[in-house]
Amino acid sequence: MVCSNNINKKDKTVYIDAEGTETRELNTLLRNAAADDIAKLELRNVCGQRYIGTDIDKKVEIEIFGTPGNDLGAFLNGPKIIVRGNAQDGTGNTMNDGEIIVHGHAGDITGFSSRGGKIFIREGVGYRTGIHMKEYEGKMPVIVIGESAQDFLGEYMAGGILILLGLNLNDNEPFILNYGGTGMHGGAIYLRGEVEQSSLGKEVGIAEPDQNDLNQVEEYVSQFAAHFGYDARELLDHKFIKLYPRHLRPYGRLYAY
Repeated sequence: MVCSNNINKKDKTVYIDAEGTETRELNTLLRNAAADDIAKLELRNVCGQRYIGTDIDKKVEIEIFGTPGNDLGAFLNGPKIIVRGNAQDGTGNTMNDGEIIVHGHAGDITGFSSRGGKIFIREGVGYRTGIHMKEYEGKMPVIVIGESAQDFLGEYMAGGILILLGLNLNDNEPFILNYGGTGMHGGAIYLRGEVEQSSLGKEVGIAEPDQNDLNQVEEYVSQFAAHFGYDARELLDHKFIKLYPRHLRPYGRLYAY
């Protein structure tokens, strides 16, 4: 519960103990607290509550200690969410704006249909991360992953940027991205390392990044390094490759009369 003893007037922070609190009740507490003039919500003892950060359309920081449930930051539109642990499936589902920073790993469909904002994952992610990512009215979603991803990374990707750093891989060990980029028709995936063409969807090409690509990689990898305490220069001192869509409508001929 939120009570006067839990509110720090000096730094405009509200502290919430989520132990034993159901999803609906917790999110009601968050929305009510965020409606006041505060800068930060700090949640302790989070254990599986879903939709944290949804319906909060202001630039407030939400720091989570514990493991949030599915759809963390769904439809996020402004807040900055920091997770001091792991996140489950659907992190950043249909995200529009804001930032999600996970100091662990995230589950399946991370960034599903995101159309703006940034997601930083210190470790790895599950299946179908970045599926249906798109760019919308000048917004561009970005996901940076410290380790690797499971199958179908960037499936049906229509826009945005995915960056995998492969920090869990040995020297010269390639990424294994089974069916990576299947149906991809927009955006770009950057890998810090190599990948076999045979592990990618047939719609995906491999290229050397140009200077504009490298500038984008440097920008977002530097932000990743700042969030998680890495040396950005060391992360960037490595070969990157670019995965790109070969066609804008890879399946268009299947539906043409």
